[in-house]
Amino acid sequence: MEKDFSWVGVGLRPPHHEYFLENKRDVEWLEIHSENFFQPHSDALQNLLKLRRTYSISCHCVGLSLGSTDPMNKDHLTQLKELIHKIDPLFISDHLSWSSIDGQYFNDLLPLPYTEEALDLFCQKVNECQEYLQRQILIENPSSYLRFHHSTIPEWEFLNHVAQRTGCGLLLDLNNIYVSAFNHGFNIQEYLKGLDARLVKEIHLAGFTINPLKEGEIWIDTHNKPVCSQVWDLFDEWTKKHGPRHTLIEWDADIPAPKILLAEAKKAEEIIQNRITSFIP
Repeated sequence: MEKDFSWVGVGLRPPHHEYFLENKRDVEWLEIHSENFFQPHSDALQNLLKLRRTYSISCHCVGLSLGSTDPMNKDHLTQLKELIHKIDPLFISDHLSWSSIDGQYFNDLLPLPYTEEALDLFCQKVNECQEYLQRQILIENPSSYLRFHHSTIPEWEFLNHVAQRTGCGLLLDLNNIYVSAFNHGFNIQEYLKGLDARLVKEIHLAGFTINPLKEGEIWIDTHNKPVCSQVWDLFDEWTKKHGPRHTLIEWDADIPAPKILLAEAKKAEEIIQNRITSFIP
């Protein structure tokens, strides 16, 4: 590609390690799933340390289980802190979700009830995590497929409260909002208007899958397709209104050739560059 991308990164996945080692600075930064690099003598970590000489790295976690009533997993935190020490990441992030109970982990990011009790617990976990890591973390809005009848706080307000009470930042996943809005029937613009844009430090863009059921469609955040046109429009509108943020193209399944992934990154960078001149803070 002809230019470097200062704002846009892509998710680093095993099939692309060699490509990014050999092709310097097609993008400025790469995002990893942190848990895949905990083993100190693995080939994956050795490749990451080489890549770190050229690229900034962001750590996107999937195992902190911040919404669980379980105590924080100190072994997991220790391994994450060791990785952070080795690569000094651009960002550290995890999700508004939970994934463990009584020490048993699920291979999924499960939804929270949005209640005052859950808010207190989640903030406690975020504070504990940030204090241990001595770093700010970002919390990502989830995609969801069910809601709790006893939730009393809209998701965007819940996220605002978490960031305001803990000093964490937010990771805005526009595809997750688009998917969840269809699944639950809420208004996307109400969500985006209610979310405090000043707290957003990073944006995720990805593709999704439509699953037909007898009861109707359900949309699943599969990260195995290009970003859809409606999500690109949301990104364009949000960037025009609030200015650029570090933006990631996620593609985790049915992983394409690097040129396809980088073409998505180029779209994002072009939107950002077109909107920088029109943005008035």
